[in-house]
Amino acid sequence: MKTPRNARAAAATPAPSARPDADAGAGIGKTQRGIQSVEVAARLLRVLADARVPLAPSDLAAGAEIASSQAHAYLVSLTRLGLIKRDALSGRYEAGPLALRLGLLHLAQEPALREAVPRAAALAQAHNCSIALCIAGPQGPTIVRYEHASLPLHVNLHVGTVMSLPATSTGRVFCAFLDEAALGAMWRNQTAQPVWRGTAATGATSAAATPATGKAASKQDDASPKHDAAFAATLDTIRARGFELGIDAPSPGVSSACVPVLDPQRTLRLTLTAVGATGVLDVRPASALVRALREAAREIAEAAFAEAASAEASDAPGAVPPPDPN
Repeated sequence: MKTPRNARAAAATPAPSARPDADAGAGIGKTQRGIQSVEVAARLLRVLADARVPLAPSDLAAGAEIASSQAHAYLVSLTRLGLIKRDALSGRYEAGPLALRLGLLHLAQEPALREAVPRAAALAQAHNCSIALCIAGPQGPTIVRYEHASLPLHVNLHVGTVMSLPATSTGRVFCAFLDEAALGAMWRNQTAQPVWRGTAATGATSAAATPATGKAASKQDDASPKHDAAFAATLDTIRARGFELGIDAPSPGVSSACVPVLDPQRTLRLTLTAVGATGVLDVRPASALVRALREAAREIAEAAFAEAASAEASDAPGAVPPPDPN
């Protein structure tokens, strides 16, 4: 008696796993079969992420090592998903809203940022000012959370804004506390990337007055912060007092105060910057605002890094688990 063709096919096909992760778990240490089209799309995203600037379709295709005609179909799908978006004027592609949401989701797992978010909201409400939380990005200090003040403030700041290293209080705090290698990379990137130097984002190579020197930035200044003795002295002052102020700079009528959040190794993890109207925001060194910012930074560091130290201790070999309360 012959077996029906459909029955033979069913018998030859392995039954799907009862658990979605069974095949993945069974293949630990082995090469897993993936979906090639997804991996090709990821190559395009990686090219865009590595470039850190909007790219033309031809540049994306060349970087991903695929034909332009093939890249077009992928770019259409990635745009529909929101992972990238296309500028209508230039035709270039950049990161889309879904990519931003995924990036912020990743950042939200950072203990320091998780501790800083509720404190930033409380500071904004208590002192009637805007509070920006910034982390180190490839181009410079980047806003990842922005709590708006109840009073209107005519300043172009939002999530994703990159702050100028020499021209903003936030940037100077990064210059003071960031390690030399990371700072050098940021400084070089800002010579070609748009950064916030006032009411609008402009190229870092354009002339801009820096509060540290009061002079326009030169090519030598763009090369390294160490080339300016006055600026280096400003950074020493910031390290000594633990905060930096900006009055009517880089935007007239806008002032700011910035404090760092440092881990136990004195590595900069993020900054808190209060922004408000000059004359309304009290940015005197001994003001209640500056004291509140410093206290918040201390609380964030204590809570975030105590949690991290506890987790590391519990994962260490030979660690004794806490007693069962029951």
